[in-house]
This record gives sequence, structure tokens and C-alpha cells, in this order.
Amino acid sequence: MAQRDVRTAESVWDYPRPPVVVPDDRLVEVSFAGRVIASSRRALRVLETSHPPVFYLPPADVATELLRPVDGSTFCEWKGRAQYWDVEVDGRFSVRAAWSYPHPAPGYRELRGHLAFYPSRMERCTVAGEVVRPQEGGFYGGWITEEITGPFKGLPPTAGW
Repeated sequence: MAQRDVRTAESVWDYPRPPVVVPDDRLVEVSFAGRVIASSRRALRVLETSHPPVFYLPPADVATELLRPVDGSTFCEWKGRAQYWDVEVDGRFSVRAAWSYPHPAPGYRELRGHLAFYPSRMERCTVAGEVVRPQEGGFYGGWITEEITGPFKGLPPTAGW
């Protein structure tokens, strides 16, 4: 039987603003269309007030041949301009399912090239074997695990938080 990584409860209201980047050596996996498309013990977690953590995975641990760049971008006041990616596996697509910061702002350089995935747009995302619950709302890509407590930003009435 696999040993479960036990963590202390974390409230997203204890996370800082601006966000911080924290290495995480737990096994993080992302699956789509029956295939593991990312598997890493070298994730970076971004922790920001009111948001569940977002896991960024190094490109060497992602099947990047399954990613297709898409037009358009968004801008984060902290991290800079994000590029988006579709995921394609055996003819199945998930639109704008991943994002990265090709040229992150100062203070977030370690995110350069790392990829984050929306759990709601993937078949399954896990952290240390635990299936992640996606952050609600569609815009933010937070990963909710048992140790994370809210309330969480994401739904329309929470936009001003």
C-alpha cells in the first residue's frame, strides 16, 4: 500500500499577495483521453491569497508534442503575459486546457516554460495520488486537494475579492 503524503491544512486566506512560488516534490499527474500527459515530482506551486494553488510542471515532464499553441493571451499583474495551449490526444481536444509564461515578470522567472493545466479541462489531475477538484468559475485554474480550505475566489460574485 502506498504511503500517503500527509500535509497540514492550508487556508488560501493565509497565502500571500503578491503570490509566491514554492517547489513541491509530490507526484503530480495530468491525464486526458486515457493517457498520462504529464508526470512530475518537480512541480512549482503558486500560492496566492483566495486562490487554490496552481501547479506548474517543467516541460521535460510533459508530453509537449500533445500541446498546440493557440492565439490570444491574458495578462497577470504579477506573472506577466500567459500563452495558452490546446491539448490533443488521439483526435480528442481540450481547448485552452493549459497555459505557460514564456517571459515571466521579474520575481517569477522560475515559471519560464513551465506548464499549468486546468483540472476542469482534463480527465484527471492528481497530487500524491489524490484526485484534484477544480476551482470553480472557469478562468482560474486552481487545484483543490483535501489540505486546502477556502472559500475560494472564482465564481462571478467573487471577482472583487
